Amino acid sequence: MSMLAYDGTAMLGRQLRRVRNNPGLLVLTQTMPITMLLFFGYVFGSALAMPGAEYRTFLVPGLLVATAANGIMTGMFQAAQDVHRGVTDRLRTLPISRAAVPLGQSVADVVVTAAGMVPFLLVGLAVGWRIEGSALRAVGAVALLLLFRFATTWIGIFLGLLTGSEEAAGQLGGATFVLPLLSNAYIPTEGLPGWLRTLAEWNPISAVTAALRELFGNAAVPEGSAWPVAHPVAGSLLWCGVLIAVFTPLAVRRYAHGER
Repeated sequence: MSMLAYDGTAMLGRQLRRVRNNPGLLVLTQTMPITMLLFFGYVFGSALAMPGAEYRTFLVPGLLVATAANGIMTGMFQAAQDVHRGVTDRLRTLPISRAAVPLGQSVADVVVTAAGMVPFLLVGLAVGWRIEGSALRAVGAVALLLLFRFATTWIGIFLGLLTGSEEAAGQLGGATFVLPLLSNAYIPTEGLPGWLRTLAEWNPISAVTAALRELFGNAAVPEGSAWPVAHPVAGSLLWCGVLIAVFTPLAVRRYAHGER
């Protein structure tokens, strides 16, 4: 365990330096959610039944979770890039814990995500979003969001190691933009057809989004929702636990054995 902590810290530093040396990508990933908030909040808000300010309050938690779900894309691309360029093979030759490299990548991703939340939340406050619940519940919402980002990053790392190609990872990563669309991140699910509403509400993004809205005090849980949305905090924790339990050992095993 001490070896994993030491090696994982070293890999964390490597990943943070990697982010620092690629400022263009960092700026893009941090500004995209803000752009979407301004665009969706003022364009879609005028087309929905919700008034503009009410929709922006509804939208901010959804965009936070949609951004966290992008951990699949970033984790996949970085892992595939390392495999494609031979970095992973060189790291495997070092006497370090096999779990340290993917662990360092996932923790670094959470750190960068936490830093990127600050400007987004400031813009959210500027356009009318407010934290209506207690400070403790708000801290719980942020912690839950970062836990979800941690879980999705492990999915991405496994898929990146599986593909081993930057091009394939880029194409597959683009498909992940569909996931928030099939959820309650951008629109309420109450008006969807029955089968589609059920599918959307069993999407992990919907559970985490509903949990954030509840913890921030922004919206009540809709009546007649599927279990993960009807019990959003418990549903979110369950989804995160399942994703981490499934994809963490898969990613570590894939990295350790170097299967192609």
